[in-house]
Amino acid sequence: MVDVLPLVEARLSTALGEPDARAAVTFLGTDRIEVLRFQEGDVVRYATLGMSAHPMTDPTAMLADPVKGPRAELVLSVRAGLAETDKVLRPLAVLGASPQVEGVVVAPGASLDVGEPLWPGAPFTSVLVGEPGGLVEDLRLDDPMDPVRFLPLLPMTPNEAAWKRVHGAQALQERWLTNGTDLRDPSRRSVPLE
Repeated sequence: MVDVLPLVEARLSTALGEPDARAAVTFLGTDRIEVLRFQEGDVVRYATLGMSAHPMTDPTAMLADPVKGPRAELVLSVRAGLAETDKVLRPLAVLGASPQVEGVVVAPGASLDVGEPLWPGAPFTSVLVGEPGGLVEDLRLDDPMDPVRFLPLLPMTPNEAAWKRVHGAQALQERWLTNGTDLRDPSRRSVPLE
């Protein structure tokens, strides 16, 4: 069985440069989740490392397949120096551990909520999972393993999260686009939803 995590870290470093910081969190009964920080100009990116060690399993499946199934890591990009965004490490690790802890399959269009601000003073408690492939290319693994997908996280205000539940992820993303919303602004206000 191939150890996926060194390959994942190499792919992140190829796409984002060498990480300038890392932190690790271990939750009872789960594997360790690391969060790597990458600085690029005025943007700081945080990426989980450890979520893809095992495939995500459908919670209704009778048995978990140890080889087949979707694998992913999460990537959050924010403007540097505008908020205490380094405090996002624990909430990100919680999201990265959610497939192991809660048996969820994290996929594009999903909402993930941590129940508290992502960092001190943040107007966001949840994120929208975006489509992979833009920032970090999928990492192909040997058959029969699924590739590792690097899923961008888009912070949502509570109003945006509620609106998304009613209208869907695509409608919220169109609203952000129409209004020229800077999704990397760590203190942005909610997009107009009327």
